Amino acid sequence: MRLSIIVKGMPLFSYLKELPTFLKQYREIRRQAGQSQSVFPFGKPYPCLMDRDQESGVLAEHYFYQDLYVARKVFRNNPLRHVDIGSRIDGFVSHVASFREIEVLDVRDLPPTIPGVRFTRADLTARDFPLVDYCDSLSCLHALEHFGLGRYGDPVDFDGHLIGWENMTRMVKGGGKFYFSVPIGEQRIEFNAHRVFSLAYLLDLMKNRYAIDSFSCINDGQQFIADAVLDADSIRNNFGCRYGCGIFELTKR
Repeated sequence: MRLSIIVKGMPLFSYLKELPTFLKQYREIRRQAGQSQSVFPFGKPYPCLMDRDQESGVLAEHYFYQDLYVARKVFRNNPLRHVDIGSRIDGFVSHVASFREIEVLDVRDLPPTIPGVRFTRADLTARDFPLVDYCDSLSCLHALEHFGLGRYGDPVDFDGHLIGWENMTRMVKGGGKFYFSVPIGEQRIEFNAHRVFSLAYLLDLMKNRYAIDSFSCINDGQQFIADAVLDADSIRNNFGCRYGCGIFELTKR
């Protein structure tokens, strides 16, 4: 028996560790096929060697919890117009589109037509961004940390996150909701992947602009902590996170 197998995106050690089990099972199913009355021909082998030892649900880091959590808040608040900036299409946006229309702005194209999603290509780091008092509900989940780093085709701008923040703040009507999340920890840029924000820095951005309705976080152990208390110690040490996720529900003053 000769197999031509190409495995991509898998560490060599893991590949070599799992390959004997794959070959043993492959030989067994071929043996069973020779004794079966069922007609089911074999195609080219397609080994999936990483799944056997994983848990039944593999949750994408940060995104699973935040996307579900914020989508439920949008459902409860039922705004007139909800707009999203750069959040995950196959997570948060699809959750919201399952129960209401959502308008999406992103610096990248979104070619397919998705039911319930209205898409506009837009650069939130543009200094002449035109939308003011545009919506009563806005989300930007795990996206602001990328603004101005060029990773997604946007212009490199060291202050891109500040420009984006001001543009989004102008978009929200007074009394409107802003759902916002970014990585939290010791403040730094890890170019060109992302920024990580300290809580003290974020709270200073929000000061006098927003009331904080709730704060939740996902810590470095991937534990979701709902309605966390923003006390002085937690702010100073960023809830013990090096690369956590802070999730804010805000109301514009």
